[in-house]
Amino acid sequence: MEIKEFAQYVQRQVEEILGAEYKVKIQEVRKNNDVLMQGMTILSEQNNICPTIYLEELWEAYNNGISLSEIIENVVRIYKQDMRGKNLNMAFFKSFERVRDRICYRLISAEKNRKLLEDIPYIPYLDMAVSFYYAYQGDDLGMGTILVHNSHMEMWQTTVEELFLLAQENTPRLFPWVSSSIDEIMQECGEQQDQEEAARRSLYEKMPFRVLTNRQRAFGAACMLYSGVLEELAEKEQADFFILPSSVHEVILLADKGGDWGRRLKEMVEEINVSQTEPEEVLSDSLYYYDRTEKSIKVIF
Repeated sequence: MEIKEFAQYVQRQVEEILGAEYKVKIQEVRKNNDVLMQGMTILSEQNNICPTIYLEELWEAYNNGISLSEIIENVVRIYKQDMRGKNLNMAFFKSFERVRDRICYRLISAEKNRKLLEDIPYIPYLDMAVSFYYAYQGDDLGMGTILVHNSHMEMWQTTVEELFLLAQENTPRLFPWVSSSIDEIMQECGEQQDQEEAARRSLYEKMPFRVLTNRQRAFGAACMLYSGVLEELAEKEQADFFILPSSVHEVILLADKGGDWGRRLKEMVEEINVSQTEPEEVLSDSLYYYDRTEKSIKVIF
């Protein structure tokens, strides 16, 4: 059964179980890097929140032997437990004064998001793009993000420059940076270390890499934009840095202690992106370099 046929089957079964008061829809959702996914939404009169359930993982579970009845049962149970009766008043989002203190930025691929960039405010950065989002937090919904579109910027009567100034202040405050060695990350994972982390350790164990991300480990590659961070780390190492963009969630730093590492590291970036990073989480195939004298980042391969 192909993914679209699977999605339609799940939609019909969920509709039948929930009843006529619920509306279940399937739509193709364009994610980061122009990755298209099958999203299912469930909406009722009891709430105004319409979360998207992505079906690819469920489809994979079906292909690995999980029965359709069990998959559908779990979807309905999770929806009823987590979403029934919940509402979110979005009126606040119309007021720029009420959102400005949680406007943040993230780094995404410019090349892989050309269509998206037509619809959102952004700032070009090397071969990437700095995009903006609202970071919300609530008792019912926990933490999440709302991508800022051109229509939002027009509604708020603001500019890209103002969004960037706000994000420069808000992002480090809400998402503080952390820098850890590979060994420290493995110890943090402990017994929950998955195959991806194990493969990463095998790849890096002979080199003194450090990982730069944020405490939440979500879109932490943007930490390379934080004022003074790379400068502080470079001074501690007394060296410049190679910067490997391992995903939108983190970058990997390697102090330049001499030697011809460039092309080998460039190949490593490409290998990470192909074998270890989900398509929607790839940031760039480029290799970057931080010069502590010039206090600047450039693309070297």
